[in-house]
Amino acid sequence: MNQVEGAISMEVYDESVLNRSTIPVIRWRNMPDGQKITVIIPALNEERKIGEVVAGILPSVDGVIVIDDGSSDRTAEVAREAGAVVVSHGRNRGVGAAFMTGRKAALATDADIIVNIDGDGQFDTGDIEKLVDPIVNGKAEFVTASRFKDPTKYPEMTRVKFFGNRLMSWMISRMTGRKFYDVSCGFRAYSREALQRLNLFGDFTYTQESFLDLAFKGVSIVEVPVDVRGTREFGKSRVASNLFKYGWQTFKIIVRTLRDFRPLKLFSWIAGALFIVGLGPSVFLAWHYITSGRFSPHKWAGFLAGFLILLASLSLVLGFILEMFARMRMNQEEILARLRGKRD
Repeated sequence: MNQVEGAISMEVYDESVLNRSTIPVIRWRNMPDGQKITVIIPALNEERKIGEVVAGILPSVDGVIVIDDGSSDRTAEVAREAGAVVVSHGRNRGVGAAFMTGRKAALATDADIIVNIDGDGQFDTGDIEKLVDPIVNGKAEFVTASRFKDPTKYPEMTRVKFFGNRLMSWMISRMTGRKFYDVSCGFRAYSREALQRLNLFGDFTYTQESFLDLAFKGVSIVEVPVDVRGTREFGKSRVASNLFKYGWQTFKIIVRTLRDFRPLKLFSWIAGALFIVGLGPSVFLAWHYITSGRFSPHKWAGFLAGFLILLASLSLVLGFILEMFARMRMNQEEILARLRGKRD
C-alpha cells in the first residue's frame, strides 16, 4: 500500500471523523433529508487561506476533505485544526493527481453530492448552494461555476488569461458540440453517479479533461454564473503561473482525450493536414512538367508528395481502427461505473 492509499484508509474511511458530529450541519432549504454533501479541496501551500475556506464550508456540508499535495508550509495542520479530514501526498504530484485522490476519498464516503473548490479563497463558499441546486432538482449531473457566462460577472484578470480562457472554452465547445463559457474553473459539483463515471489521467490539471470526459459520455452539464475574485490574495497559481507551460500541458491533455474518445476526428484532422501539405509538391511537379515537358530534375517532389499522401491515408485508417477501440473503452468504462455503484 502506498502512502496515499494509507492516508485514505486511515482518515477518509473513518465516518465518525468525516461526518464530524460535533459540528452542526445547517441544511439549505432545498436539500432533501438524507442527502449528504462532501467537499474536496486540493491544496498546495495555502496555510493563509485554507482554514478560512474550510470554516466557511463545514457548517453546511457533511464533510470536508483537503488533499495536501506536498505542501512545504502548515497547510495540512491548519486544515485539520479547522475541522477538515486531510489526505497527504507527501510530495507534489499536480492538481490533477490531487483531484483524483480527492475523488477516491469522496467516493469512499456515502456522500450523494461531491463539490470541489480551490483552497485559495477566490470563490465564495456560500455559492456551493447554487452549484448543488441543479443536481438536487435533477437538472444536471455535473455543475460548474462560470466566470464568463454572465458578462456582468467577469473577474479582473490580465487580457492574456482572459482570452486564453475564452479560447479554451471555444475549443472544448467545438470538440464536444456543446456550448461552454468556462471550462477552467476550479469550483464544481458532481452527482455521485457522475463522479463514478469520471476517469482522468492528467496529473497537471483536471479542469478541461473532466469536461471532455463527461461531455463525451453524455453527462448533463450546467454552468452557474458566480462572482469570483480574479486574483489571489496570497501566493500565485501553481497551474496558470506559467502560461506557456499551462498551454502546452493543456494541449497534451486535450490531444490525449481526443485520441481516447474521438480518434477518428483527431486523425482525420492529421490526415487532412498531411494531404494538404502533400498537394504542394504535387502541384509544383505538375506545373514543372507542363512548362518543361519532363519531371527532371524535380522528381523529389513526386516522391515527397506520394509519401505525404500515403501518410495521410494511413492516418485515416488508423483513426478508423482506434475508433473501434474507443467504443470498446466506452463500454468498459460504463461497466466499471456500474460496478462502482453496486459496491457502494
